[in-house]
Amino acid sequence: MVDAAGKSYTIGSRCIFGVGVLKITIYAVGRVSEPYLAEGIREYRKRLAPYATLAVTEVRDERIGLGAGTSEGQTALTREGERLRAALAQGAYIVATTPRGEALSSEELARMLDRLSREGRPHLGFLIGGTLGLAEDLLRDADFRLSLSRLTFPHQLARLILMEQLYRSYKILRGEPYHR
Repeated sequence: MVDAAGKSYTIGSRCIFGVGVLKITIYAVGRVSEPYLAEGIREYRKRLAPYATLAVTEVRDERIGLGAGTSEGQTALTREGERLRAALAQGAYIVATTPRGEALSSEELARMLDRLSREGRPHLGFLIGGTLGLAEDLLRDADFRLSLSRLTFPHQLARLILMEQLYRSYKILRGEPYHR
């Protein structure tokens, strides 16, 4: 499905751990342009298909020049934030990815997914900002703030890392082998 906020698509089947079905949507600023990242993302989408309903919604990013000032950066963050907010599913449990968030182990992320499913949360949304990150209001309003690492990654790579960790979480929850 394509909407005014950007491109949306869904794959996979439903995954039931507890009493509820957990649908996962990754809300991301910008498109993945690097072929090696796009291939990795395709691979993890395929791997996730047996475990979860996964959707990815991309919203347009703002072009920011290298010499852009603080006000231009803030304007870009605000516009991208507005697009992300407009794309969010009503009632979704929102996890904002940010270096200032809580760092979880793979096992802790798996337990979080399981807990949300058992609580009957129907929808889990992960926010991935653009070059400048996420707008402060999105970070403030998120149900949880997750740090993927203390290291800095390009936002396109963050999407691949998140998808790999979601796949790993499902393997952990199912007790299935996966390389360590």
